[in-house]
Amino acid sequence: MYRVPDDEHQGSLRPTIRPTERARAHAKELRAELSPPERVLWSKLRREQLHGFKFRKQHPMGPWIADFYCHEAMLVVEIDGSTHHGERKDLDDARDQWMTARNIGVLRVTARDVFENLFGVLSAISRRCHERVAKLHTRPPPPPDEADERTKPSRGDSEA
Repeated sequence: MYRVPDDEHQGSLRPTIRPTERARAHAKELRAELSPPERVLWSKLRREQLHGFKFRKQHPMGPWIADFYCHEAMLVVEIDGSTHHGERKDLDDARDQWMTARNIGVLRVTARDVFENLFGVLSAISRRCHERVAKLHTRPPPPPDEADERTKPSRGDSEA
Protein backbone atom coordinates (compact mmCIF):
# COMPACT_ATOMS: atom_id res chain seq x y z
CA MET A 1 0.00 0.00 0.00
CA TYR A 2 1.29 3.40 -0.92
CA ARG A 3 0.83 6.60 1.05
CA VAL A 4 0.43 9.75 -0.94
CA PRO A 5 1.59 12.84 1.00
CA ASP A 6 -1.22 15.21 1.76
CA ASP A 7 0.28 18.71 1.64
CA GLU A 8 -3.00 20.24 2.72
CA HIS A 9 -2.79 18.49 6.08
CA GLN A 10 1.02 18.34 6.28
CA GLY A 11 1.16 14.54 6.15
CA SER A 12 -1.47 13.94 8.81
CA LEU A 13 -3.87 11.04 8.42
CA ARG A 14 -7.30 12.37 7.54
CA PRO A 15 -10.20 10.86 9.48
CA THR A 16 -12.14 9.87 6.36
CA ILE A 17 -11.94 7.01 3.88
CA ARG A 18 -12.49 9.28 0.91
CA PRO A 19 -9.32 9.36 -1.17
CA THR A 20 -7.28 12.49 -1.53
CA GLU A 21 -7.04 13.83 -5.06
CA ARG A 22 -3.34 12.94 -5.14
CA ALA A 23 -4.07 9.37 -4.04
CA ARG A 24 -6.81 9.07 -6.66
CA ALA A 25 -4.49 10.26 -9.45
CA HIS A 26 -1.59 8.09 -8.29
CA ALA A 27 -3.84 5.02 -8.01
CA LYS A 28 -4.89 5.49 -11.63
CA GLU A 29 -1.22 5.45 -12.67
CA LEU A 30 -0.51 2.36 -10.54
CA ARG A 31 -3.44 0.45 -12.08
CA ALA A 32 -1.75 0.72 -15.45
CA GLU A 33 1.59 -0.49 -14.06
CA LEU A 34 0.86 -3.54 -11.90
CA SER A 35 3.90 -5.42 -10.64
CA PRO A 36 4.29 -9.06 -11.76
CA PRO A 37 2.89 -10.53 -8.50
CA GLU A 38 0.02 -8.03 -8.56
CA ARG A 39 -0.81 -9.07 -12.13
CA VAL A 40 -0.86 -12.75 -11.16
CA LEU A 41 -3.09 -12.19 -8.13
CA TRP A 42 -5.39 -9.77 -9.99
CA SER A 43 -5.95 -12.39 -12.67
CA LYS A 44 -7.56 -14.57 -9.97
CA LEU A 45 -9.42 -11.84 -8.04
CA ARG A 46 -10.96 -9.88 -10.89
CA ARG A 47 -14.53 -10.41 -12.09
CA GLU A 48 -15.63 -11.84 -8.72
CA GLN A 49 -13.78 -15.12 -9.38
CA LEU A 50 -13.03 -15.70 -5.70
CA HIS A 51 -16.36 -16.97 -4.29
CA GLY A 52 -18.20 -13.94 -5.65
CA PHE A 53 -16.16 -11.38 -3.71
CA LYS A 54 -15.58 -8.20 -5.69
CA PHE A 55 -12.09 -6.73 -5.47
CA ARG A 56 -10.73 -3.41 -6.62
CA LYS A 57 -7.09 -3.05 -7.62
CA GLN A 58 -4.92 -0.12 -6.52
CA HIS A 59 -7.82 1.31 -4.53
CA PRO A 60 -7.29 4.77 -2.97
CA MET A 61 -8.42 5.17 0.64
CA GLY A 62 -7.70 8.47 2.36
CA PRO A 63 -3.98 9.12 1.79
CA TRP A 64 -3.25 5.43 1.10
CA ILE A 65 -3.52 3.18 -1.94
CA ALA A 66 -4.35 -0.46 -1.26
CA ASP A 67 -3.04 -3.14 -3.63
CA PHE A 68 -6.47 -4.83 -3.53
CA TYR A 69 -9.64 -4.02 -1.59
CA CYS A 70 -12.86 -5.96 -1.02
CA HIS A 71 -15.56 -3.57 0.19
CA GLU A 72 -18.02 -6.29 1.25
CA ALA A 73 -15.44 -7.78 3.64
CA MET A 74 -13.75 -4.44 4.37
CA LEU A 75 -10.46 -6.18 3.66
CA VAL A 76 -7.25 -4.86 2.13
CA VAL A 77 -4.88 -7.39 0.57
CA GLU A 78 -1.27 -6.25 0.34
CA ILE A 79 1.54 -7.94 -1.54
CA ASP A 80 4.80 -7.43 0.31
CA GLY A 81 8.00 -7.63 -1.66
CA SER A 82 11.60 -7.29 -0.58
CA THR A 83 11.17 -3.54 0.06
CA HIS A 84 8.86 -3.95 3.07
CA HIS A 85 11.39 -3.36 5.85
CA GLY A 86 13.03 -0.36 7.50
CA GLU A 87 11.30 2.91 6.65
CA ARG A 88 8.82 1.02 4.48
CA LYS A 89 7.88 -1.09 7.52
CA ASP A 90 7.15 2.10 9.48
CA LEU A 91 4.81 3.26 6.71
CA ASP A 92 3.12 -0.16 6.68
CA ASP A 93 2.59 0.08 10.45
CA ALA A 94 1.12 3.59 10.17
CA ARG A 95 -1.20 2.41 7.40
CA ASP A 96 -2.30 -0.61 9.44
CA GLN A 97 -3.18 1.64 12.38
CA TRP A 98 -5.15 3.92 10.07
CA MET A 99 -7.04 0.94 8.61
CA THR A 100 -7.68 -0.69 11.98
CA ALA A 101 -9.12 2.56 13.33
CA ARG A 102 -11.67 2.35 10.50
CA ASN A 103 -12.46 -1.35 11.02
CA ILE A 104 -10.68 -2.35 7.80
CA GLY A 105 -8.77 -5.61 7.93
CA VAL A 106 -5.36 -6.00 6.32
CA LEU A 107 -4.01 -9.28 4.98
CA ARG A 108 -0.41 -9.33 3.83
CA VAL A 109 0.95 -11.94 1.47
CA THR A 110 4.44 -12.13 0.10
CA ALA A 111 5.27 -11.80 -3.56
CA ARG A 112 7.09 -15.11 -3.26
CA ASP A 113 3.92 -16.84 -2.02
CA VAL A 114 1.92 -15.40 -4.91
CA PHE A 115 4.35 -17.06 -7.32
CA GLU A 116 5.03 -20.28 -5.42
CA ASN A 117 1.78 -20.93 -3.54
CA LEU A 118 -1.02 -19.10 -5.34
CA PHE A 119 -3.65 -21.62 -4.24
CA GLY A 120 -2.65 -21.10 -0.60
CA VAL A 121 -2.78 -17.31 -1.01
CA LEU A 122 -6.25 -17.49 -2.58
CA SER A 123 -7.43 -19.83 0.19
CA ALA A 124 -6.19 -17.40 2.85
CA ILE A 125 -7.89 -14.45 1.15
CA SER A 126 -11.16 -16.38 0.75
CA ARG A 127 -11.10 -17.55 4.36
CA ARG A 128 -10.43 -14.02 5.67
CA CYS A 129 -13.20 -12.55 3.47
CA HIS A 130 -15.72 -15.08 4.75
CA GLU A 131 -14.67 -14.50 8.38
CA ARG A 132 -14.91 -10.72 8.06
CA VAL A 133 -18.27 -10.80 6.27
CA ALA A 134 -19.69 -13.08 8.98
CA LYS A 135 -18.32 -10.79 11.67
CA LEU A 136 -19.47 -7.57 10.00
CA HIS A 137 -22.99 -8.83 9.35
CA THR A 138 -23.56 -10.39 12.76
CA ARG A 139 -25.39 -8.05 15.06
CA PRO A 140 -25.50 -8.47 18.82
CA PRO A 141 -28.92 -9.16 20.29
CA PRO A 142 -30.84 -6.03 21.21
CA PRO A 143 -30.81 -4.99 24.86
CA PRO A 144 -33.78 -6.27 26.85
CA ASP A 145 -36.78 -4.02 26.62
CA GLU A 146 -38.05 -2.68 29.94
CA ALA A 147 -41.58 -3.76 29.02
CA ASP A 148 -40.33 -7.31 28.50
CA GLU A 149 -38.73 -7.30 31.94
CA ARG A 150 -42.02 -6.25 33.60
CA THR A 151 -44.04 -8.96 31.88
CA LYS A 152 -41.68 -11.84 32.67
CA PRO A 153 -42.79 -13.98 35.61
CA SER A 154 -40.55 -13.72 38.64
CA ARG A 155 -38.97 -16.85 40.09
CA GLY A 156 -41.66 -17.26 42.73
CA ASP A 157 -44.55 -16.83 40.30
CA SER A 158 -46.02 -19.93 38.77
CA GLU A 159 -46.83 -20.09 35.12
CA ALA A 160 -50.34 -21.50 34.90
